[in-house]
Amino acid sequence: MIGRITGTLVAKHPPFVLIDVHGVGYEIEAPMSTIYQLPETGETVALNIHQGVRDEVPVLYGFLSDGERTLFRSLIRVNGVGPKMALAILSGMSAEEFRRCVEQKDTATLTRLPGIGRKIAERLTLEMQDRLDSVSGAIGVLTNSNGAAGVGAIPEHPRAEASAALIALGYKAAEADRLLSGLDEQGQTSEQMIRAALHKAVR
Repeated sequence: MIGRITGTLVAKHPPFVLIDVHGVGYEIEAPMSTIYQLPETGETVALNIHQGVRDEVPVLYGFLSDGERTLFRSLIRVNGVGPKMALAILSGMSAEEFRRCVEQKDTATLTRLPGIGRKIAERLTLEMQDRLDSVSGAIGVLTNSNGAAGVGAIPEHPRAEASAALIALGYKAAEADRLLSGLDEQGQTSEQMIRAALHKAVR
């Protein structure tokens, strides 16, 4: 079981990153809360890993902090919430926003995230209510880490990359286009555009 990977960050294609470890490239799915904080490509990075299986193929999910991984593991224990939906939750709202939704049983906000219907939202507010204390440390870490968007080299087509990332997180193509429309794209990285679009989605 892989629990942590340290290596050279080769590429960022949200929500995927590629890390080279002594010549072996590991493709890892990560929430935007982690991707926002990653260093420039070519730099060394360490990610805490949750190893899962999809269609009988091992899949790696990476988190910059152990707190993120703890909250992710708690989310996927909720009936009907798989890894993709858990990543969408971690990407689409801050930990404090999620805590507020759970405590106030705000299912309306949760249903604005991709793939979450009313029943799943109700289940999240019910089952996570009992787990907030046990993941309070994770919530604190995420609250501190979600503040700053990553700054780095602007890719050639940041809007296309942002659209692909939103679709990978579960949004329909038309919805991704709607969320990205009206954004001031000039000088923005794809990560900054994704952050703005996700913020728009839950407002």
